[in-house]
Amino acid sequence: NLLENQFGFKYNYRDVAIIYYFTPRRRDYRGSSVEPQQHHDADEAEKSLSRSELLKKHQQRPTGKKSHCCSDCGKRFNSSSNLKIHQRIHTGEKSYGCDQCGKSFTLLQTLKSHQRTHTGEKPYSCDQCWKSFTTSSNLTMHQRTHTGEKPFGCDQCGTSFSQLSTLIGHQRVHIGEKPFSCDQCGKGFTTSSCLTIHQRIHTGEKPYGCDQCGKSFTQLSNLIVHQRTHTGEKPYSCDHCGKSFTTSSCLTIHQRTHTGEKPYGCDHCGKSFIGLQTLKSHQRIHTGEKPFSCDQCEKSFTTSSCLTKHQRTHTGEKSYGCNQCGKKYSDKRSLIKHQKIHGVVS
Repeated sequence: NLLENQFGFKYNYRDVAIIYYFTPRRRDYRGSSVEPQQHHDADEAEKSLSRSELLKKHQQRPTGKKSHCCSDCGKRFNSSSNLKIHQRIHTGEKSYGCDQCGKSFTLLQTLKSHQRTHTGEKPYSCDQCWKSFTTSSNLTMHQRTHTGEKPFGCDQCGTSFSQLSTLIGHQRVHIGEKPFSCDQCGKGFTTSSCLTIHQRIHTGEKPYGCDQCGKSFTQLSNLIVHQRTHTGEKPYSCDHCGKSFTTSSCLTIHQRTHTGEKPYGCDHCGKSFIGLQTLKSHQRIHTGEKPFSCDQCEKSFTTSSCLTKHQRTHTGEKSYGCNQCGKKYSDKRSLIKHQKIHGVVS
C-alpha cells in the first residue's frame, strides 16, 4: 500500500502518519497583504521539501538490522555503542574500577553489581523463600532450584543444567578440553572457577566461614551445604522413596541406586561407579595418590572426607549427634551404626 506524491517519493501509511505529525499545519493568511495563492504555493513547496527531508531521516533510522560489525571476530551489533562494549573483549580494556578493592570491569553495570559485594546490598529477592541476591540473573538462576527448570541441555549425553556456564564447562568433559592450567602444578581444568578453587589447595585459603561454628571452606557452595547441617534443611527429595538430601548432586547420585545406572567407569580395572567423585577416589588405589595431608601429623589420605574424619582425632570434634539420646560421634557411619540400637534405619 504505497502512496506517491508529485515528486516521485513513495510512502506507506506509517510514513504518511509520521510526516503528517511533524509537518507544520497550514496557516490562515486572512488579512495578509500577500495574495493567498502565493502563500499557498510557497507553503506547499515548503511542505514537500520537509516531507522529503523527514522521509530520508526516517529511512536512515535503525530497522533491526545489525549493521555494526566487529573487525576482530565478525560478530554484528545493532548499535555502535554495543559494538564498542564488545570490542573490549578483544582489547582487554576494563574502564570501570572499584574504589574499594581496585578490581576493574568492562561494563559499568558489572561494576555496580560487584560493588554490592562490599555494601552487602541484595535488591533482588526470591518470592518463594525470600532469599536475596545482588543481581537479577543470580535470582533467576536461584529460582530454578524451586521450579526444577534446567533449560540448558548437553547434545552429547542429554544431561541438563540450570546455567549456561555449567553446560559449557560440562561439555569440555566430552571433548577433553581443559583450557585453565594451574601455574603451581600444571593441572588443567575445564573452567576458571574450578582452577581458582584448586589453587586454594596450594595457598590454603578458605575464604568462606560458617557463622555458626567458624569452620571455613574453599568454596561458597560447600559453605552453603555445610550450613544445612546446622539448620537440618534438605531441600532435594527423591520421588522414588521420599528420601531428602542437602544437595541436588547427592540426590542425582542417590537416584542411581534406584535405576542401577553407573556411568563412571575405571579405565584401569573396569569397575563402574554411580558418582564421578567416587571414581576419582577409587582411581587413587591404582595410582597410590594421597593428595590430602593432615597439617598436624602429615598423614595423607585419598579423599578429603577421610582427612576430615582423621582430623577429628586431633580436635576431638564430634559433629554427628543422635536425635534419640544425644550421643555424639566423629563420623556419620558411626552414628548410623549407633542409631540401629534405637531401631532407626537410614
